[in-house]
Amino acid sequence: MWQPVLMIDGFILSILGLSMLIPAGLDIYDTKAEWSPFLSAMLMTLFIGLMLFFSNKSKMTQISLRQGYLITFFSWVSVGIFSSLPFILNASTPDISSALFESISGITATGATVIADVEALPRSVLLWRSMLNGLGGIGIVIFAVAMLPFLGIGGMQMFARESSDTNDKLMPKFIDLAKWIIGVYLGLVMLCCGALFLCGMGKFDALNHALSTVATAGFSTKNASIAYYHSPLIEMVLAFFMILGALPMTFYIILLKNKETDKLRLGQIKYFLKAVAVFTFCLALYLSLSNHVHFIKALRLSFFNVVAVMTTTGHSSADYLDWGVWTAVFFMLLSLHGGCIGSTTGSIKVMRWQILKAYFKKVMLSSIEPHQVVPLKIGEAAVSDKAVNSVFVYIFSFLASIAMTALLLNLLGYDLPTSVSAAFACVTNTGPGAIKSIGASGNYAFFSPAAKSILCAAMLLGRLEIMTVLVVFTKTFWKK
Repeated sequence: MWQPVLMIDGFILSILGLSMLIPAGLDIYDTKAEWSPFLSAMLMTLFIGLMLFFSNKSKMTQISLRQGYLITFFSWVSVGIFSSLPFILNASTPDISSALFESISGITATGATVIADVEALPRSVLLWRSMLNGLGGIGIVIFAVAMLPFLGIGGMQMFARESSDTNDKLMPKFIDLAKWIIGVYLGLVMLCCGALFLCGMGKFDALNHALSTVATAGFSTKNASIAYYHSPLIEMVLAFFMILGALPMTFYIILLKNKETDKLRLGQIKYFLKAVAVFTFCLALYLSLSNHVHFIKALRLSFFNVVAVMTTTGHSSADYLDWGVWTAVFFMLLSLHGGCIGSTTGSIKVMRWQILKAYFKKVMLSSIEPHQVVPLKIGEAAVSDKAVNSVFVYIFSFLASIAMTALLLNLLGYDLPTSVSAAFACVTNTGPGAIKSIGASGNYAFFSPAAKSILCAAMLLGRLEIMTVLVVFTKTFWKK
């Protein structure tokens, strides 16, 4: 059972190790040194990766369901651990727990940080943080398309119909689909980078923000995040690409191949865009009436920050916690939304909310007309009872994970607002919390090593769709 798991894990670690050559080259260029800590981290990661790969290399014809869970769990955990090596060797973080928090936050595209002054970091470390965002973003898309329909988690049977190459007849082999996804993803990053540069952002900052934006992750090269630039044009470009990152990557592939997209895929895109518009208008109206902000400016501020939180990116153009207590609760609840399934976003995601809404609509109609047969559909796509049950279990597990994380933090001595806010921010992979200390202008440095370990687990739990992790820790899973 373990041979293909370790082989694939080794392959992924080898790719991670080779990617460290990029910041290593930048580090040597900037410092004029003959060696870089990134090279040491690369050699360690590459050695372990190649050893696992070649010692377990075999021809795989099929992966079992149990192996699928193990591959998913162990590959993300091992990548999180080994990607912390550059932070440790560069002394960018005060201790190992902080380095691990920063790396897992990066690879899960959460965007939470323990570094108070990111502008003091070397460019190589800043680039590595952004690269982790980029690697995590593309990793979760491929994971969603390849593994989640296979594992059938949280209504992913619907997603199998939407994006799987075997169901959608999009491509004959998954490897071809993966190549297209990587191509589309890198294309969006380059377009975003070019647009930011044309808007006046420096080349290095543009690349870093492009990586974190398309990945809907949120790491920035500036302490004040996007508010540093005071540029409405930059904000609009980033908001546009955050939205593009929140749409299914397979949607772009279908457009590029001139194929007609199905109504299920278009349905969740329309639902997401409508939600952005409604939440933006409501918040802008609130800002205009209660904070006496000009409505046009209120629209601009609302649009950027609503998109940033809904897509779980975590960029900020202003400290929205200054807008009132109501907005803190609003943004915390908004972080539960997420983007489309098959995108780079975290949290619960659109299709699950659509299934939940369709189910409640059916219950309401059945209450009024008990003898009427009410089909459960999203648009014209029928939803099975199995998918509905799976969604209910998933959402319950998601909310229970937030509650459990908050409880554990509270038991460690942190006050309830801090515990709840940190739990929401990490499980939903949003990053900034709904209180000042961990908000847009704060960081997670004050948490103890034990608390950081809990939050690392929370970030992985949220990114891996909850059930993927929980199943591995059940007794039934390990029974022969």
